[in-house]
Amino acid sequence: VAKDLGLQLLELRDRGARIVSEGRTQYFALHGKTGHLVTAERIDREQLCRLVEKCVLRCELIVEGEM
Repeated sequence: VAKDLGLQLLELRDRGARIVSEGRTQYFALHGKTGHLVTAERIDREQLCRLVEKCVLRCELIVEGEM
């Protein structure tokens, strides 16, 4: 994520970057040492998307301050 935004890892941390998922469960997170997007919770497709053919989990990257 840091690389995609053109930021150094320390800048990403200093700006309070975080991943926010829809709903209560936060399925994704930013790895603190690498800046990679990682899964934070087990993702059970059958539980989340039961009868839906295309399963999509949405999340947002929130970065404080102007880019």
